[in-house]
This record gives sequence, structure tokens and C-alpha cells, in this order.
Amino acid sequence: MQQIALDIGLSAGPTVSNFLAGPNAAALQHLELWLGHKGDSALRSPVPTYFWGPSGSGKSHLLKAAREGLRGQGARVGWLDATVFEAPEFSENWVAVLMDDVHLYTAAQQQVAFAWFVHAQTLQRPVVAAGDAAPVDLQLRDDLRTRMGWGHVFGLQLLTEAERRAVLRQAADARGVFLGDEVMDFMLKRFSRDLGSLMELLELLDGYSLQTKRAITIPLIKSMLENQ
Repeated sequence: MQQIALDIGLSAGPTVSNFLAGPNAAALQHLELWLGHKGDSALRSPVPTYFWGPSGSGKSHLLKAAREGLRGQGARVGWLDATVFEAPEFSENWVAVLMDDVHLYTAAQQQVAFAWFVHAQTLQRPVVAAGDAAPVDLQLRDDLRTRMGWGHVFGLQLLTEAERRAVLRQAADARGVFLGDEVMDFMLKRFSRDLGSLMELLELLDGYSLQTKRAITIPLIKSMLENQ
């Protein structure tokens, strides 16, 4: 059976509470402390933070969790990722700047990111960024690359298979979906093991299960693939 690579990220609303840290506990603890000032940006450290690691290690989850956490406090943030081609001007109303997938930035996006970084530092606003490589190895303009390594830097690791199983089980339980061990084995062996891809697959299976009024089984998965 052909592997499906659904690398389009988590769609269930990433938060700090649904991030299974595994070997990345230090990064999660840092973000929890960073978010824990109840909207008082004067208490939030302006020192930048950079998360890096391979696809599926959870760095985008943490960036989106930071965004949702700040929004939940009634705060406005600046957000830039590789899909944003018409970025707004930096706003003094932003309490933080968040930059995801910096390794994919075009020259124009790097210019925006550098400008935002300078404004944020001038106004003592924190920058939280994420990419696939350590700051020294980023293929970015030098002035932006060096700024990514100015503050707190956390290298993230992929979860083990047991930890991925725990995430799938937790996500399925939250949806009221039962995943048998055989179904779990099938999902982990036949599809992309990227955590975001597995979460997307679970969402697709849940929707197809509801549509067909059938439980999630291996035959149901095969049927869904045949009808795509």
C-alpha cells in the first residue's frame, strides 16, 4: 500500500495542554511560564525564544499554542509563516511576534522578519520563532540568522512510537473515537509517522466514520482511501 504523506499540521487547535512533551519537557515548561502572566506583557521577558527540530517534533504546535494562549489573554500578536506573502506593518499593539517555519522564508519574508525583529527588540516585545535547524545552520540572511540564536534556544526531538501512540489515543478519546490496537498498528506502519500527519489522518477517519456510520477499522481505512 502506498504511504500517504499528509504533512499539513495539527487541525484540532494546538495548546500547551494538548502538547505531549516526551523528551521536549523543557521547551513546554518554558512556554508555559512565558504564557503564564495573565496578559501582563510588562512581566513577560523580552528575550527571544527559538524552537528547532525535524518535521513532526512539535515546534509549530508550540508556536500556535503560544498564539492561542496570548489570544486567550486578549492580546494581539504578529504572526508570520512561509504562507504569508502580504505581511502587515509591525504594530505597537502587538505583545509579541511569532515566526514559524523560518527556514522556508523567501528573501522578502526575511526582510519582513528582520524588520519585525528590530521593532520588537526596540519596544521590548518578545519574539518566538521556529525552524528546522539550529540557528547557526539556518540558510537565512546573516542579520536574521544571528538574531534567532540571541536568546533561549530549544532543540526538539521526535516522539518515540509509544509516545505517538499515547497522542493518538488521547486525541481519539477526546473525539469519542475507539482505536483498536490493530488499527493503531496499521496507522503507524502504513502512513507518515509525522505527528501532525497522524492527527490529520485521525480527523479524516473520524469524518469518514461518521459519514458511513461505521466504526474505525482497517477495512474502513482502506475504503476511505479507495474513495478519495
